Amino acid sequence: MSDVGDRRLVQPRGSASGVQPAPAVSPSPALQALLIALTGATGLIDAVSYLGVGHVFVANMTGNVVLLGFALSGAPGLSIAASLAAVAGFLVGACAGGRLAVAVSRRRRLWLSTGSAAQTVLVGAVAAATIVGALRPDGPSRLVLLALLGMAMGLQNATVRRLAIPDLTTTVLTQTLTGLAAESSLAGGSNPRSVRRIGAVVAMLGGALVGGALTLHAGLPTALTVTAVVFALVTVGFAVVVPDTVR
Repeated sequence: MSDVGDRRLVQPRGSASGVQPAPAVSPSPALQALLIALTGATGLIDAVSYLGVGHVFVANMTGNVVLLGFALSGAPGLSIAASLAAVAGFLVGACAGGRLAVAVSRRRRLWLSTGSAAQTVLVGAVAAATIVGALRPDGPSRLVLLALLGMAMGLQNATVRRLAIPDLTTTVLTQTLTGLAAESSLAGGSNPRSVRRIGAVVAMLGGALVGGALTLHAGLPTALTVTAVVFALVTVGFAVVVPDTVR
């Protein structure tokens, strides 16, 4: 596979403060498809955590911080401890993802597939633990469940942030939707990257729909297992289609 178009996606640039995001350029179609798949998986896992583990997001930290504020204000049905567990896990995962990028980001296939494999293992372990009853969506063990899922999504966020591909952050859509409207022909723009932007929105909506249906009708263990399978497929995709060396 040719990597023309995304070869310069990850050009590590040392600085006194550490690794900086690479210049944003157009990704290859294969990489773009994998990131859209991750966007769908984000909708899926946030649906699982919000609907199945008590109104907490593990990927969308903007929403989770807002929910934490609601919980602090005394809003019923929300948990300060649960939101903090998800945020703490997310930060640990993001830190680990940043360290991985520092270590091996010049080996793009190794970097992306390793980060995605670690994410898959975390989500798969949570799914297995819920199947056997070691982790439950209620009681103290749910804090561990949320922290582990938060770690998985922190890894994803740190990796995708390092790629720095516009409109494919895989976890939030605010800027994507803003660009879709503000740069549309109706606003006097030229509709740049409209297919990519619409694809990201549809993917997250579809993931949330599937995650919600699975959680509500098939149960938390099934929903988490399906989520882990999606991450595993993305890992295989990174290992197969992404060139290994940045030149």
